[in-house]
Amino acid sequence: MHPALPCTGLELRSLVKPDGELELSLVEQPVPQPAADEVVVRIEAAPINPSDIGLLFGAADMNTAKVSGTPDHPVVTARVPERAMKGMAARAGRSLPVGNEGAGVVVAAGASPAAQALLGRTVAVLGGAMYTQYRCIKVEQTLLLPAGTTSAEGASCFVNPLTALGMVETMRREGHKALVHTAAASNLGQMLNRICIKDGIALVNIVRKPEQEAILRAIGAKYVCNAASPTFLEDLTQALVATGATIAFDATGGGKLAGQILGCMEAALNKTATEYSRYGSTTHKQVYLYGGLDTSPTEFNRNFGMAWGMGGWLLFPFLQRIGAEAAQALRQRVANELKTTFASHYAKEISLTQALQLDAIQDYGQRATGAKYLINPNQ
Repeated sequence: MHPALPCTGLELRSLVKPDGELELSLVEQPVPQPAADEVVVRIEAAPINPSDIGLLFGAADMNTAKVSGTPDHPVVTARVPERAMKGMAARAGRSLPVGNEGAGVVVAAGASPAAQALLGRTVAVLGGAMYTQYRCIKVEQTLLLPAGTTSAEGASCFVNPLTALGMVETMRREGHKALVHTAAASNLGQMLNRICIKDGIALVNIVRKPEQEAILRAIGAKYVCNAASPTFLEDLTQALVATGATIAFDATGGGKLAGQILGCMEAALNKTATEYSRYGSTTHKQVYLYGGLDTSPTEFNRNFGMAWGMGGWLLFPFLQRIGAEAAQALRQRVANELKTTFASHYAKEISLTQALQLDAIQDYGQRATGAKYLINPNQ
């Protein structure tokens, strides 16, 4: 055993039982010895992203949540509705670790020069199971943080920054010149605005509340449309005329918004059309659904011609498609601009045990703007 390592560390696990009960608990896990190309990171910061909440809670109704166990080892249980258990079949009976990304200090390293070079350094890590005190991981899954960067500053290096950069890269690769983003006042949405302002890209932001509109205008956003406004469709169409945006990334997933965006794109294109076609505009309009804030069915009226697409977009398949070299270039930009373009802000920092307290679950489970939580497993 490496002298810097304890024998075990706590890890947060999520289990959906075959009888429809969700169980969240802290489990003592052995701390492994690193292989030659691995390091052990003492995790000091790991964000709670919407994608993490999806794995953490599964399809459980968290309004039924109860806590038992001890103060040091709380256990949270909640019921998964019977109708939702079919979607949980693949994970039923499997205790799963949670947390896509995090950051911390390398406390043990394998024999390879690349691993040894990281000993004692602060790194960001992508690879799942980050709600844990010690994480053994391959060197290639780490990102060395610039000197003077804290774990909290580097904890959100991957999911939100690479998603925002991936949206812009997708826009470019698919031949569009401007883009639309929904739920746009989120942590990710604010990053996307900073990228687009810096890179000179027109961005149309869609929000639901006046205070969210104010957040974006304060950081320099030019086009912000409130979906709750009675003039929303008209406002969105005008913003699309001004920007020429023909690709959108929708975090809501369900409801009518994706279809409304396609309809307004068509209306904007028709305002500048020089000839009529009964099949609508020949310019391709694309909406990618990348989240599920609205769990209702996706509804749309086909009032946007025949040149359109609606599909899913996920970060990891995108990174695989563009290849290792292009993905590394995106990661390096994140590291270079970590305290500016890609700075993250958190409402609260909590420990592993606090993450299993019902009041905290209620807060971070809402996935509300400005309510992003950070877990420090070693707090």
